[in-house]
Formats: sequence, structure tokens, C-alpha cells
Amino acid sequence: MSDTLPLRTPHDDAHRRPGSRREDPRDTSAVVDLDSALIAAQRGDERAFTMLYRAAQPSMFRYARILVGADAEEVCAESWLGIARDLPSFRGDFAAFKGWSAKIVRNRAIDWGRAQTRHATVPLDMTDEPDAREVTDAAEDAAVRAATDAAIALIASLPRDQAEAVFLRSVIGMDAAMAGSVLDKSAGAVRVAAHRGLRELRRRLGRTTDEDESSREGNAPTDLDAQGMSCETD
Repeated sequence: MSDTLPLRTPHDDAHRRPGSRREDPRDTSAVVDLDSALIAAQRGDERAFTMLYRAAQPSMFRYARILVGADAEEVCAESWLGIARDLPSFRGDFAAFKGWSAKIVRNRAIDWGRAQTRHATVPLDMTDEPDAREVTDAAEDAAVRAATDAAIALIASLPRDQAEAVFLRSVIGMDAAMAGSVLDKSAGAVRVAAHRGLRELRRRLGRTTDEDESSREGNAPTDLDAQGMSCETD
């Protein structure tokens, strides 16, 4: 595999239409393709690695944003370097790969936070990050981007344990056991944290809807359902 990773700006993938980011569990062909791409990437196929990157990067970037905010791009870049290095030794299908990569992001985020406490740095301003992707429908793209940012910001405002549990369970779609392996918690603890987080989000969203329904008419949706984020915790 080449030392130069085919990394694109995270925003290139992070702001696509929400429907294109979530896998339909009934679409078995997509799952098979990603499983096959994983095997090929482990053998050094760069095109297959790019396929994995495009499939996994949006969720990884959002998870990093919840963990480190404006430093998400750096954390993701370091995470992909680690993934590229250790991929040949990984064992599992693409579903397991999502859990493995999320764990890498979390570990990198923890390391990044420790480094920032030792060395003062100037945080990145996310509003200044360039987005070079061509936009065929600027209005639609702006609405999707605003809605996604709002949903992630809302999740990130929860207590850390609840935010991570909600994201891994309801956004990425991990089961409680896999999310627990990422968070080093029991499946039961993850379910409790996700339940509490979702209950708090519903409370906040309900209050916002009651107070701002008239002013939000015609604006981009910010609730989790509009983002295609399941609120199921079982």
C-alpha cells in the first residue's frame, strides 16, 4: 500500500445527504461489497481502501467532533494512519471494522486531549475550514449541512458518556455489545447511558419545537428523526 493515503477533507464526505450515509440493513449487496473491499484492502488494494474510507469516514469524523470538537480533522487523520498500518492484522467483517475504527478514533482523541493539556495550541475554527466540493444544489447542500451540524452539536451537548452512547448506538447503529467494547463498558451500561441521553434529547427537542415552531417554518430540520438517526435503544 502506498505511504500516501487517499485522504480527502472530512467535510467532503461529512456533509453528504444523510440518506446516503446510513446503510439500509436490507441492502445486503452493499454489505457484501464492503466486506469484500475490506478483504481486498487488507491485501494492499488501494482502490478497496478508498472504498472503506468513503464508507467509514463520515461517521468517524462526527464521532471525533463529539470527542474533540474542532480538532476532529487531526484526530481522524491520525486514526486513518493507524488503521492503514494495522489493517492487515484486523480480523472481522465490515460491521466489526466500524467498531474497531471507532475504538481507534476514541483512543486517538484521548491521546490528543492529553497532548493539548501539555502543549498549548491554537484550536481550529471549524467555520474557517474550506469545503472544496462542487455543489450542484447550493441551497439543498446548505440545508443538509446545517441540519447535520445542529444534530451533532445537540448530541455533543449531552454528558460525555451519554453523547458517546447515543452516537454509537443511534447514529452509527452499533448494538450495545459492540458499543460497549468501544467504550470499555458493559452492554447494560451503554443501554442505560443511551436511554438517558435520548430521553434528554427528546425533552430538549420537544421544548424547542413548542417554543420555536413558528420561527422555524421553512428552515432546515434539526431533530434526530430528520437526520435519519434512530432513537431505538433496545
